[in-house]
Amino acid sequence: MSGKSGNRSGFSGVRRMRMMAAVGALAAACAASLVPAAVGSADAADFYTPPRSYASDPGSVIRSQSSPLLLQIPGMPGQWPGTARKVMYTSSLQDGKPTAVTGTVIEPTAPWRSGGPRPTVVVGPGTIGQGDQCAASKLMGFPLAVDITQPSISVNYTAPEMYYMLVHGVRVFITDYIGMGTPGVHTYVNRAESGHAMLDGARAALAISDAPANAPVGFAGYSQGGGAAASAAELAQTYAPELNVRATYAGAPPADLEKVIPAIDGSTIAGAIGFAVNGLTERYPKVAEVVDRETNRTGKAALKQLERSCIGDIIPAFGFQRVQSWTRTGETLSSLISRTPELQKVVGEQRIGRLTPNAPVFLEGGLHDDVIPYGQVAQLAADWRAQGADVTFVTDPTPPILTKSIVNHVVPMLATFLPGMEFVLGEFRK
Repeated sequence: MSGKSGNRSGFSGVRRMRMMAAVGALAAACAASLVPAAVGSADAADFYTPPRSYASDPGSVIRSQSSPLLLQIPGMPGQWPGTARKVMYTSSLQDGKPTAVTGTVIEPTAPWRSGGPRPTVVVGPGTIGQGDQCAASKLMGFPLAVDITQPSISVNYTAPEMYYMLVHGVRVFITDYIGMGTPGVHTYVNRAESGHAMLDGARAALAISDAPANAPVGFAGYSQGGGAAASAAELAQTYAPELNVRATYAGAPPADLEKVIPAIDGSTIAGAIGFAVNGLTERYPKVAEVVDRETNRTGKAALKQLERSCIGDIIPAFGFQRVQSWTRTGETLSSLISRTPELQKVVGEQRIGRLTPNAPVFLEGGLHDDVIPYGQVAQLAADWRAQGADVTFVTDPTPPILTKSIVNHVVPMLATFLPGMEFVLGEFRK
């Protein structure tokens, strides 16, 4: 792995020792995430239905309840690695309208030993789906679930980030994103709404934990989560200026959908394009008109199915498919976007990099990532640096392996996880 950084030349020996000290706990968390699937969901649907009225201020806690956490011993006081609560909180749609979002806050058992108030890191999950059953907060006690009524396979792979931070005494908040679990369609890769969900998650975490208003905050995520973290980083100074943002780790963010869409097309997760189309259709009436006009019967059926699907569902159902089989003319989605001004405008509005992060960012891109193109991540780094942002940009050099299988997307995630988390911890310790 190679990197380029302004005033950062790498990780000190002390940091490396701290990283190695936590590897054992991390390995246990990763191993635990591979347990066999459970059948059904233990969560009551009522929690995810917002009340008729609730506080409109972003980050307000609407309701909360205790939540199981993997590796916990039930009934044990001060249980390791922390105590989890499921939270419904207020966030904002892209037009500013209040909306209810859910997530999970975990208060660590381990103390924060670096002085000052305990920091909070908000984690944005990677692509886990669009159906309500996919919400990460429904899978905190067991990371894999099978709903035989759909049928659907839900996977929550936020465990590494979560456990790594918890063992270091950092509070963790994991957002479900807007429309995931709660009413409406999840607005997948919507720049504004992803960032809002992360920033308001930080506000809610501080509020429910009675933390000081100036407690340090950070953001972390990979893939979809990397885009959400990057969006939060650049929206922080205008949307949530009161937050004491210290750092962001954004791995493989889909910063430019115009470049990402053709890369995902034909891959094992080609169905994720449908997640994006559904999300944009939900917010933009003109996009809905174009989609209705330009999709054929197969495309309409696919989009409807994807609204209810999780990542475990789309690989067997849509893996390696080409989206042109969904269009009336047989053209690619990229071609359709290029000839449709309404789509060009909306896709352009999702571009990350036009605003400036107000805290250091650790940005990663895989040179041969087969679904999130390296070039658009490098461009994001250049855009932010041109605005004066403090950006550490790391390139993962993994050579091409089974292109379009997403192996080259997953391997860099594993390679960059520890450096990304240590970067955030390092900024918290300053």
